[in-house]
Amino acid sequence: MSGREAPAQVNGESAALAAPIFDIIDRLRMRAEDGSKSEKRLALFVLDNAHFASTAAIADIADRCSISEPTVTRFARSLGCQGVADFKFRLAQALAVGGLYLNAAPLTPDEREARILAAVADGARNAIDRVREMTDMGLVTRAAEMLASAQHVLAFGSGGTSSWMAREAENRLFRLGLSVRAETDSQMQVMQASVAGPQTVLLAFSISGHGRGLVEAVQVAKTYRARTIALTAPGSPLGRAADIHLPFALPEDGNIYKPSSGRYGLLALLDFLAMATAEAIGPRMLEGIRRIKQTLNTHIVANPNLPIGD
Repeated sequence: MSGREAPAQVNGESAALAAPIFDIIDRLRMRAEDGSKSEKRLALFVLDNAHFASTAAIADIADRCSISEPTVTRFARSLGCQGVADFKFRLAQALAVGGLYLNAAPLTPDEREARILAAVADGARNAIDRVREMTDMGLVTRAAEMLASAQHVLAFGSGGTSSWMAREAENRLFRLGLSVRAETDSQMQVMQASVAGPQTVLLAFSISGHGRGLVEAVQVAKTYRARTIALTAPGSPLGRAADIHLPFALPEDGNIYKPSSGRYGLLALLDFLAMATAEAIGPRMLEGIRRIKQTLNTHIVANPNLPIGD
């Protein structure tokens, strides 16, 4: 056998191995700590003036750092770049992706408390309002009727918020009398999709809708005639793959200190679906909730005003 192995086959196409990550910001920070005197000076300058360094001529960069142009070229190559042009391209690319997280000004103590309250509360409220405006309740009703008639529900999520939503979907739906299982491991998702059938409904969550494993799981489930619902971004591969697509799109507000408000919106969309499913099932789902309430009030705390199982 030769030293070169054939690439893996996925859906009939060759899947290339992911390229190693080239994090130029991290490499610059390493040079700023461990490089030569000129390398430290240049690395610190670039980190403090990243936008300038990504667009300026090599002569201007050299002049600002009091070094020669060949030194700038050698520095770029020492970082793993092909030259200054490649260095500037990679730097601009890094700024486009994560520039918001570089050199952020810290908050002062006297404004921190008010900003936290306003940022989190306003973000949550705006996210829920945005989802309310963009939600088509006709689609939600169709999806709810699909869930209500299912013999088994698979709730799949990929990523932080989406994985949490899959677990929360399991929490919302089992109490309605539905057989539901949440899964966040991509390989297990494909395996479970492979044994799905016409009486299975797959409920998929993804903020971006581009997670390859989740899209594949939906496609596999449909191959075996399972029905599929996706709560994900408009126009995404996951949305296109599902039978019913409940669109979800919330741009971030740029506050790098605050957890994403998008999860409040996605949770609201799930709650719309959970309530619609409960109503689609009707009174027969009440006995299960009564039993849960009875059990918890008998064995844990006798307070009928507490939420059911929460």
